[in-house]
Amino acid sequence: MPDSPAPRQRRLVDLAPLKASPAFARLWLGGAVSGIGAQMSIVAVGLQIYDMTESSFAVGLVGGIALVPMIVAGLWGGMLADVFDRRRLLILSSLVAWSSTLALVALATWDAVLVSEGGRAPVWPFYVVTTLNAVAATISSATRTALVGRILPADMISRAAALNGIAFGTTLTVGPALAGVLAATIGLAWTFAVDAVLFTFGFLGVWMLPALPRLGEKVQAGWPVLREGLGFLRRAPNIRMSFIVDIVAMTFGRPYVLFPALGATIVGGGSLTVGALTAAGAVGTILVSLFSGPVARVHRHGVAVARAITAFGVFAALFGVAVAVMGVIDHEAAPGWGGVYWPALILCGLAMVGMGASDEVSAIFRQTMLIKAVPDGLRGRLQGIFIVVVTGGPRVGDMYAGTLAVATALWCPPLLGGIAIVGLIAVLTRLRNPRIGASFRDYDDRHPVP
Repeated sequence: MPDSPAPRQRRLVDLAPLKASPAFARLWLGGAVSGIGAQMSIVAVGLQIYDMTESSFAVGLVGGIALVPMIVAGLWGGMLADVFDRRRLLILSSLVAWSSTLALVALATWDAVLVSEGGRAPVWPFYVVTTLNAVAATISSATRTALVGRILPADMISRAAALNGIAFGTTLTVGPALAGVLAATIGLAWTFAVDAVLFTFGFLGVWMLPALPRLGEKVQAGWPVLREGLGFLRRAPNIRMSFIVDIVAMTFGRPYVLFPALGATIVGGGSLTVGALTAAGAVGTILVSLFSGPVARVHRHGVAVARAITAFGVFAALFGVAVAVMGVIDHEAAPGWGGVYWPALILCGLAMVGMGASDEVSAIFRQTMLIKAVPDGLRGRLQGIFIVVVTGGPRVGDMYAGTLAVATALWCPPLLGGIAIVGLIAVLTRLRNPRIGASFRDYDDRHPVP
């Protein structure tokens, strides 16, 4: 598509992408609504498994078990997005994700019935279904992002990424908070059921997309096509480094798996605190997106990403400090708002706001780099690898945080992880690649070099 007029000097988010492409507008709005339900289920699964096992490690296994299937799905699904019609692939993967959500409704209902009879359902079916859901979501996400460059002008990509931040931030704010309230009132089975209903809004946006077949000559899906994408990544140091720095951040800076334990001990509040802390991170995401007007005038994307992830590490360490300090203060914590230790919730919440804000700055520029510096015929495969990073990285992070918390204390994973992030980013982003004679910090959006 041709470039749009130059962006005006502005501070607030730019809505031009929604006006320029009705298809993008429908996809964006539908994704925001259905995303609320998806985030509800993510929180509800953690609450369900913690209620069944009382183990943060068991909660972390949700991500750990799904990791390898998600890697396969990301790589293979991204390849399929470069071979077949992206609209049809998105419809199919969305239907699989919806079916897995209905399965969660059935499993949670089964467990509730057994609890009333003095028993419990086994945990492993939840791992199986959440893995299936994660696989379908990975393929959907890779396909959805790969098609944006086909329905928007190139110079609107960063503004569209900021709009996506608003949608994502809204889902992370409303979804977890609503999940906490629903889980505490009507139960987990109904929480999953609400997700299944909200899914229909996202599906309408997908269904109304235009046909998006492969551009150029047709190719057969298979290993040679996948290998071509991996070969491009080996020759794309800036794109590769954008993946690496995000893996560092997500591995060492995710305290989410600790929230159920914090809600039961140091902070109190139970499921309400889990929802509040998760939503706090999304508040930071929304604030950055709302004031994202200047992103179209930022060209040193490598520097912006490096600084944003460094700030993310600092806030992660502050989260760990807050948990450590609050943990030594004598206080009582209990379920419900009446049992919340508010100083702990406020300090942890502020740290999560900072983490969400800095992560969104990084995400805007990394996503823009990935779309503008990669040819359309390769975007599906590179988006597949990217989705493996942004979804697989957090699951490795959940395993890291859950395991280290069991071995040490709840404050240890975020504090040590934040320090590791700051140090690693300082080194990695300054390494000069001999092929292009520059470091990641030298990346300029006006002359995108993959």
